[in-house]
Amino acid sequence: MSTSSVKVRLLDIAHTRSGDKGDMANCGVIALRPEWYPLLVRELTASRVSAHYGDLISGTVDRFELPNLNALNFLLHGALDGGGTLSLKTDAQGKVVSTAMLRIMLDVPADEAAALHLPVYPAAA
Repeated sequence: MSTSSVKVRLLDIAHTRSGDKGDMANCGVIALRPEWYPLLVRELTASRVSAHYGDLISGTVDRFELPNLNALNFLLHGALDGGGTLSLKTDAQGKVVSTAMLRIMLDVPADEAAALHLPVYPAAA
C-alpha cells in the first residue's frame, strides 16, 4: 500500500449549493459520483469546514449526512453577521459560501485516488 498522497480539489469531485436563514448559512456538498461520497464523509468533517472558514464565521458548524443523495449539508452558525437586513458583509445572504467551500484541497492516498479515478491536482501534463 502506498504511503504517498496526492492533492484533490473539492471543486473537481463535488458541486455545492448554499443559502441562508437569519445569521446562519448552509452549504450542501454533493458528490459528482456516488463512489466519491465516502471520501467526502471521511474528509469533510465539521471541524475541517470550520477551520477552512476561520474567522469568517463566529459560531459552530454542524454537519448532516444525506447518503441517499450522496451529499453532506453544513450549517454555519454566525456566518452572516446578523443576516441579510442587519449585516454590512458583502455576502450577507451566504450565496458565495458554496464557492468558498469548493476551494478545499484534500490529501488523498495515491492508491485510493487511483482506485477511485479521482482527478488529481495539478493534472498530469
